[in-house]
Amino acid sequence: MKKILVTGALGQIGSELVPKLREVYGIDNVIATDIKQEKQFWLTQSGPYETLDVTNAQAMFDIAKKHQVDTFIHLAALLSATAEAKPLFAWNLNMGGLVNALETAKELQCQFFTPSSIGAFGPSTPKDNTPQVTIQRPTTMYGVNKVSGELLCDYFNLKFGLDTRGVRFPGLISYVAPPGGGTTDYAVEIFYEALRRGQYTSYISQGTYMDMMYMPDALNAIIKLMEADPTKLIHRNAYNVTAISAQPEDFAAEIKKHIPHFKMNYKVDPVRQAIADSWPNSIDPTAAINEWGFSRNYNLEKLTSDMLEKLQQKLRQDVG
Repeated sequence: MKKILVTGALGQIGSELVPKLREVYGIDNVIATDIKQEKQFWLTQSGPYETLDVTNAQAMFDIAKKHQVDTFIHLAALLSATAEAKPLFAWNLNMGGLVNALETAKELQCQFFTPSSIGAFGPSTPKDNTPQVTIQRPTTMYGVNKVSGELLCDYFNLKFGLDTRGVRFPGLISYVAPPGGGTTDYAVEIFYEALRRGQYTSYISQGTYMDMMYMPDALNAIIKLMEADPTKLIHRNAYNVTAISAQPEDFAAEIKKHIPHFKMNYKVDPVRQAIADSWPNSIDPTAAINEWGFSRNYNLEKLTSDMLEKLQQKLRQDVG
């Protein structure tokens, strides 16, 4: 990677990935793009930035060609819970944007990355230690988008020789960007509410295991995969990656170690609970480990400690 274009740069992943990439590859070599212009103003001013609607194929191509990029990281997408509320909009944005990004990367011969998700699995997928290759019959629009995306990236690799790569991310936990409409957002919200109010009402029920990952591990996974030897990549566009498998009460128990008076309540959201129930309890990352050396640095204990520390600093700055 030498000159990198990132779509959806102001989203949950992009708002942390862009600074990380600029740190590694140089400020001027990472072009951030998003449909939003005013939100997170610091990012739009900290390096090259272009306003981009990813459904506008010509605008996307023009920006990529203008900056002579050789790497395309496509993050722009509507997340699971929001996509379920607006399924047709989600299809047009998620799939239309992906097709445009792949076509642009193909025309300019770029290396290409886009994330898939555990949402690509469904209720008929094995729930525990979900294999790399298994049945994928999701029951959400987000999941349908992700399976379609995996297959589309495979197609562009096989048909056109495009160097496509991707991972199936679990729920991502971050103190930088606020929750953005995902099913696993409770695992971010709980930290905010623990510090602000000393209690949290979870919309996901007790006993609901889902895979999670702290954002620093996710960023390292993207960079490591993109730097990997292409001859060793077999599964290319859909590597299972994970860090922890946890239920809401596991987060509560860890938080109580730092905030003893913390209380957890439950008011289940049927829509998001149904999505969570259709996903695996835990997934098997063996292929990612073997093919490009995937690893994680944060377990639940380390994640909780760091998240509370960083978020407390952020909330103090917001007040100040």
